[in-house]
Amino acid sequence: MAKPVALQAVVEPQENVSEKKIEFVSPKKVEATTNEPKISAFSLSSIRAKKALEESNKSYVKEVVDFPTEAFTETEMLLQWTNYAKRLGDKGFKIMESLLLINDPVLNGFNITIELPNEGSKLDFEKELNGLLGHLKGHLHNHDITIDIIVNESFENKKNFNDQDRYNRLHEINPNIELLRTTFGLDLNA
Repeated sequence: MAKPVALQAVVEPQENVSEKKIEFVSPKKVEATTNEPKISAFSLSSIRAKKALEESNKSYVKEVVDFPTEAFTETEMLLQWTNYAKRLGDKGFKIMESLLLINDPVLNGFNITIELPNEGSKLDFEKELNGLLGHLKGHLHNHDITIDIIVNESFENKKNFNDQDRYNRLHEINPNIELLRTTFGLDLNA
């Protein structure tokens, strides 16, 4: 067995910083130490060398990474969808928040379909598509998710309602409105 050796600390004398001089030296030209002859950039041999370098770079094989593809339900997807929309709203992106919440997206396997009212909203939505996909893929642990955007510009004719139609609608919502009308003697045709 070897005997333990006591280590001694080596203390170097300290130099005064104010006395130190800093010299700037211009960089020297580094010359290649290889025995290969220099090749002109405009020669055929340089083109061959460049092609050989490109070929050697093509042989590099990218490592394949398996991303998770866990199953998820439409409820989980809708929860993450609304969370992302609320996060955008908190950051001040109210238009994007309203586009995400304009209607509920439909899940079909790992494909999500959202219906938007016009091409302008589709363009705005596509600007935020990568962020949304990243959020959904990360939180749902599934990297096979895709989003399809459908533009539905169908125009619904809005019906002009008269006073009787409005009263009937309010009566459907709250039947006690009839009591209010009779108590105060209100007339719909006035």
